[in-house]
Amino acid sequence: MSSTTTMQVTIRAWRQARGADTGRFVNYPVNDVPIEASFLEMLDILNESLVEQGEDPIAFESDCREGICGTCGIVVDGLPHGPGQCTTCQLQMRNFDNGSIITIEPFSTGAFRVIKDLVVDRSGLDRVIQSGGYVTVHSGPKPEPNSMPIAHEVVEDALDASACIGCGACVAACPNGAAMLFTAAKVNHLALLPQGQAERMSRVTKMVATMDHEGFGSCRNYAECQASCPKGISVKYIGRMNADYIKATLFSTDPRGDVQAT
Repeated sequence: MSSTTTMQVTIRAWRQARGADTGRFVNYPVNDVPIEASFLEMLDILNESLVEQGEDPIAFESDCREGICGTCGIVVDGLPHGPGQCTTCQLQMRNFDNGSIITIEPFSTGAFRVIKDLVVDRSGLDRVIQSGGYVTVHSGPKPEPNSMPIAHEVVEDALDASACIGCGACVAACPNGAAMLFTAAKVNHLALLPQGQAERMSRVTKMVATMDHEGFGSCRNYAECQASCPKGISVKYIGRMNADYIKATLFSTDPRGDVQAT
């Protein structure tokens, strides 16, 4: 780490006024960046200087800055969210050398349309979740929790899958723009628990169909998605989802959710 308290970098940023416009990379020098600043704080410093010069600031999404929502996601030096398995809002400038040229671009895949600069439309992921529907609930008295014992390792497995924040890094990292890891995480955290069994087969077929309809690519087992996931979600969930999907294509589901042989 440098012994100085500030650093200078050059940001090579993707600029695109609107999604239909042609984009290009533009270089911006950023001076006197505090060494303890986060990456998004550095972008704030750059944008303040651009506004003072009468230029349009670089548009990027950010919200929680705590690694919870993932909307901050951009590609930094070719890596979704940047170096290290964390969200962009948790990326620190001390991870870069003084004088570095840092390239930033959007999560631009065939399924993520660029809205402006680094902002993309990730609503396709929301529609995949929505297509899965809800778990069956009833308005009467709830059963005693201890009446449905769940092994600790199963609970931990389901929690690991539910950690997905839907940032889209897996899609941006995949050479095919696949959303398999995202969809598998959303499918599996319910499929592992008793509450998710009623719609298990219909859920996986609906979500996979919507994923394909949204234009996401197919999985080729590169595992770049796992390497880029800020929550470390394993590709094992893709295998489990594929197994459920195969079962669902061999069996039909009646309105009550009971699997019936075709």
